[in-house]
Amino acid sequence: MRPGVKLLLESLRPYPAHVFSRTGDVLAYNPAGLRLLPGMDDWPAKQRNIARYVFLHPAARGLFDDWHHQVRSCVNGLRALAGMEPDAPDLTQLVGELLLKSPEFARMWERYDVKGHTYGRKTFHHPEVADLTLGYQTMQLQGTPGQCMVVYYAESGTPEHDKLALLDLAATESERAARRSPDWQPIQNA
Repeated sequence: MRPGVKLLLESLRPYPAHVFSRTGDVLAYNPAGLRLLPGMDDWPAKQRNIARYVFLHPAARGLFDDWHHQVRSCVNGLRALAGMEPDAPDLTQLVGELLLKSPEFARMWERYDVKGHTYGRKTFHHPEVADLTLGYQTMQLQGTPGQCMVVYYAESGTPEHDKLALLDLAATESERAARRSPDWQPIQNA
């Protein structure tokens, strides 16, 4: 991860943002970027993956207003990648894991749908800040093959913007509390 990208993530606060690989591995994030996906921080950094999260984490099904649309987007993106690089080790490992652990993924994988979403709106039912509908934009990071950044946003002065500020503050407070713990070690970007 280039230092400039890390600075960009930080400067986007309170807007949740994270950088992910071509297969959806979460590579870097700002505090609200990880906090927006409850329970993701319970997983070791190397297991943090968007598709793995939406199919396998128990919190994901209740988080997304349209969970079926969310999972279709993940499968479609992976299917598009498989069309270009069917034998890529990172892809085959992730798809193999999801085929074994998620019957829903297996059913969707067999459809061969290919369609990506780079912007739009998502509604979250978040356990800390209740319901919020956010815009999102996904951007390719030039010079870093296969890496994308997604940023979620809301207009200033709206209840959603206030909820994002609360989410960012809660993430910051949680990190500060963890630093005071005798076991604390800095979180490394994946």
